[in-house]
Amino acid sequence: MTSNPYHEAVEDSVRALRWSDEGLLVLDQRRLPDTCDYHCHSTATGVAEAIATMQVRGAPAIGIAAAYGVVLAARARFAQSADDWKQAIARDLEVLAASRPTAVNLFWALDQMRSVIAATVPGTSPVPGLLARAEAIHAEDVAANRAMGELGADLIGEAAGVLTHCNTGSLATGGYGTALGVIRSLCRRARRDVYATETRPWSQGARLTAWELSQDRIPATLIADSAAGLLMRRQGVQWVIVGADRIAANGDTANKIGTYSLAVLARQHGVKFMVVAPTSTVDRNCRSGKDIVIEERDPREFLPPCFIGSNSTISAWNPVFDVTPAALIDVIVTERGAVRNPANSGMQAVL
Repeated sequence: MTSNPYHEAVEDSVRALRWSDEGLLVLDQRRLPDTCDYHCHSTATGVAEAIATMQVRGAPAIGIAAAYGVVLAARARFAQSADDWKQAIARDLEVLAASRPTAVNLFWALDQMRSVIAATVPGTSPVPGLLARAEAIHAEDVAANRAMGELGADLIGEAAGVLTHCNTGSLATGGYGTALGVIRSLCRRARRDVYATETRPWSQGARLTAWELSQDRIPATLIADSAAGLLMRRQGVQWVIVGADRIAANGDTANKIGTYSLAVLARQHGVKFMVVAPTSTVDRNCRSGKDIVIEERDPREFLPPCFIGSNSTISAWNPVFDVTPAALIDVIVTERGAVRNPANSGMQAVL
């Protein structure tokens, strides 16, 4: 490694979510990197649609967006009726909960907001308390990401080459990032060889991670998903660093499709495998990866247009997550500490 000329350029300059008096501003990640466009959503239904259609994505960011969606719902419901808004808002929470099935942060954030709703004194506006809680969830996520970034960097040490999958940076979180936060912390300390997979089928690596790193002037190399094995064989990387959308109690981890393949390749080539996620991503009620619901999206998102239609004989299978067994994971980094060899003890140490 050499001295790092980019020391001052590794702070994240991108934010996926911004709150305003008009509503929640959501950076439409479907249009990146060609267009950087924020949509203002003033209703809970609008926020739920933004989550479902992947305008906003990444487990922590989804949870934060849902929390702000509850604020918007409360503002509308209380304005309609100060007496029965609690009954009416329950429907809005159901809509938000149904927006994506796999990211446990969504349900964790909604539970946080339900606690505030339950504690609100009848006849008083719930909006200030709910907004304070949503803003706290947002701020706590950024703080957790920075803590995980430093801890992960400590564990990786002097390794020169790292590979990441999907997008786990500011675009997927409240800010700084989980796995990409570790890479930011590494790059602040010394120049690294950073590789990012394109991450098919939505190309979150090629469209989002590469763009986010370029915004912060962090040098990186984009590779096809299928090139990862060759890169490892040539000893180009010593660590794979990924995020998670749900972590089971035993340490099995659900993340973007292709993560499991990388874990298998890493074990074959003696490359270390790190998962970085806040404890809000750990599902205490999920015993193992077998209990994790894997979202399968519309095949038309994956099929070439020429194969869409009643006359086509070609179909598509479009799962967007897979599960990596704890036995293939060397360490899981959370804001409460690191779990080494999670197959031995599960997540109990940080729970």
